Amino acid sequence: MNLEEFNKSIQTLDKCPASLPLSLQGLWYDKKYGWDEAHEFIGDASDIDTAWVHAYLHRREGDANNARYWYNRSGQPESKLGLDEEWNQIASQLLIKTQQKG
Repeated sequence: MNLEEFNKSIQTLDKCPASLPLSLQGLWYDKKYGWDEAHEFIGDASDIDTAWVHAYLHRREGDANNARYWYNRSGQPESKLGLDEEWNQIASQLLIKTQQKG
């Protein structure tokens, strides 16, 4: 799945494809249903990819300290991009990573 297909699934489906990794499902729910739904969905997941999504969500919320904590857990630098740009960056990189795993 590429970014265009991922975005189309958000527009056309009511539920995220279960075949996607938890991190991408979190981004999907953020775009489709909003912050609360996405944050509840990813919950206490602690892998580095989901931590990156968690960081983005707290940045979007405006909680910079909590976002920093999750950026550190993810190994990613704090983003200076706009929120939409960061969402696209994370989604693109995670989709590529998913394709590489095959």
